[in-house]
Parts: sequence; structure tokens; C-alpha cells
Amino acid sequence: MSKNISFTLAILSLLSITTMAQKNPKNLDVDWKTDLSNHAVPLKEFTVLLEPDGIPPIDDPKFWDWEKAAENFFTHEPVIAVEVNGQARAYPLSILTYHEIVNDRVGGQPISVTYCPLCNAALVFDRQLSFNGKDYLLDFGVSGMLRNSDLVMWDRQTESWWQQFTGTALVGDLTGATLDIISSMLISLEEFFDTYPGGKVLSTETGHFRNYGTNPYTGYDDLENTQPRLFDGEVDARLPAMERVIDVHVKGKYKVYPLSGISREGVINDTFNGQSLVLFYTSKTVSVLDESEIAASRKVGSVTVFVPEVKDRQLTFIKEGEHFKDTQTSSIWSITGKCISGPMKGQALWPVTHGNHFAFAWFTFHPDSEIYGQ
Repeated sequence: MSKNISFTLAILSLLSITTMAQKNPKNLDVDWKTDLSNHAVPLKEFTVLLEPDGIPPIDDPKFWDWEKAAENFFTHEPVIAVEVNGQARAYPLSILTYHEIVNDRVGGQPISVTYCPLCNAALVFDRQLSFNGKDYLLDFGVSGMLRNSDLVMWDRQTESWWQQFTGTALVGDLTGATLDIISSMLISLEEFFDTYPGGKVLSTETGHFRNYGTNPYTGYDDLENTQPRLFDGEVDARLPAMERVIDVHVKGKYKVYPLSGISREGVINDTFNGQSLVLFYTSKTVSVLDESEIAASRKVGSVTVFVPEVKDRQLTFIKEGEHFKDTQTSSIWSITGKCISGPMKGQALWPVTHGNHFAFAWFTFHPDSEIYGQ
């Protein structure tokens, strides 16, 4: 075979791989340097909707203290709260809805704060990665692609494609790598500052003009909505598609707690796969996917998850107003797992890494999960 024929076949092969890499209904001209031959899932599962960073991530975040934040946000504003090495920051979903990724550093820890509105998936990742004998410091962008209705991220160092829902690289040089999840809580702005009065909140000074405080997905999380946007899979019938579920992962197994059940009980004391757990619920936080003006949206509440032990002492909790009381010492605890009064004042429960997602998305990625109450 001549060199010219070999070269032509190589080019045709590359074009074939590129064509198969994604569904591209808008025929966008996207030039990836990604190694498309290295992939863990069929390339046709990716759908292109925008050019890379058509939804711009925030790479130089600026922050406000309580006084400034109170002028620009409302108290029931849902925020992703992160505490690392004594430094606490909050990232309002009203901003993340328009940017989806914030590359930041908290307490010296490089992190990416991410939110996919279509799956209601709020996850924080460690940007440091060790993989195949090499160390990376990654920063992430919004690829413009979806897979299973979920955000596909890309790292600017290797242009690998990452599933936001799982933190796993699916295409490119880093295929098979998984990011470490940083524990976070989805709570109200008021609850954040009650716990962290010296904390900082991501500001609207993003360098982009967006109508922050409004919702471009009006009515999306209605429980009667049976067809999630841009999702062509089969919706699991065990729960409504848009039911929010709190997930926990213990020793290789998953369990989800429907928000509708948690809100009725107020607090859940449970044991899963040998691990004691407690789930706290407060009613303050509103949905960012309901009314066009987020401040007018219905309340969906906050849920946090902890190991109910302090100094090897097992605790059992009951709901008392918007706080929680352990039955062993009658101490009062906050939604963030801090003891605010009683014999255990000053103690804190160990947080359990968890998510707060739509059921259709969770079951798409983890279909074998146990469901609380079923």
C-alpha cells in the first residue's frame, strides 16, 4: 500500500471517529484535540448543543461577606457550602445555573464547584489528580455537550471529557480517572452564615452579564414532569422523574432517600450497610428550577447527612423546630451538624458525602440503588 493511500485511509478513519464522537443536531463546528480513540462509552452518547465554554465557567471568582451578600441575595437562597481547612465559602445556585462550573481554591485546596440544572446535581471536586503515574492540577470548562442529560466537563490540560454526575473521565487521555469528591452541603444562605459568620459568598461580579436571580428552566422540577429535558433514556418508574433524592455511598453500595419522605419525617436515623447515619431536614431553601423569579419559588428545603457519633458515643436525633435534639443529652444541633446548645455545645458531627439529585438522573447512573422506605 502506498504512503498516499495509507495517509488517506488514516484521515478518513480520523474523520469517521470525529463524526461518531457526538450527536450534533446544530452542526456546530467544534475542534477538539481530544484523543477520541480512547473512550470508555460509545462516542455517539454525547450530544453537542453549544461550543466549548458556550456556558462560561468562572475562573476568577470574587466573594462577598455577609453584609454585601445580604444586599444582593435573599435569606432562603440555596447555596453549595464548602469548608476546607477552616475556610468556608458558599456558591449560590442562582449564579451556577448560568455558569455551571467555578474553578476555585479554598483553604489551599484546588476545587471545582459544579452544578447541572437538568439533573439538579451539585458536586464539588478536587482538581488535583494522580493517574497512571502522573500528577495533574486540572481546571474545568463546560464542554457544551450532554450525556444522559448531564453536564459533560472538559479539562483544559488534556481536553478529556468528564461526566459531572460521577466525576469520571470518559473520553481522552485521562479516560478511567475519577476525581475525588469534596464534601459539601446544599443549604440556605441564612443557614450558611449562621454556621460560618465569617464565611464568604460567590459574588455576581463574574465578568459576564447574566440576569442572576432568574430561572431559565421555569417549572422544570414539577413532580408531574415525566420527561426531563434532552433525556432520551427510559425513566425509572420507581420514583417520579423529578423527585429529589439524597444519596449515600457506603462500602460499595448506594442508597437514596426521597426528599418527600425526608421532609415528612424531619429527621431520619438509619443504618445502611453497617454504617449509622442521620439525615437532617429544614424547610428554608427554595427551588431554583420553579418560578421565573427564584425568590418567589416554592420551598424544597435542605438535607444534610452525618455519622451520629461523638467521641465514640452513638446518638439518636429528633426534630425540634428548625433544629435537632439528641435524645441522649438533649443537646441542640443545627442543619450543618454543629451543636449550638446543651452539654455537647461546640461538638460537630462528621459529615457524610452525599448528593441531592433528580431521581431520573440518579437511577440512570446507579440503577441498583436501594430506596429508603421501599
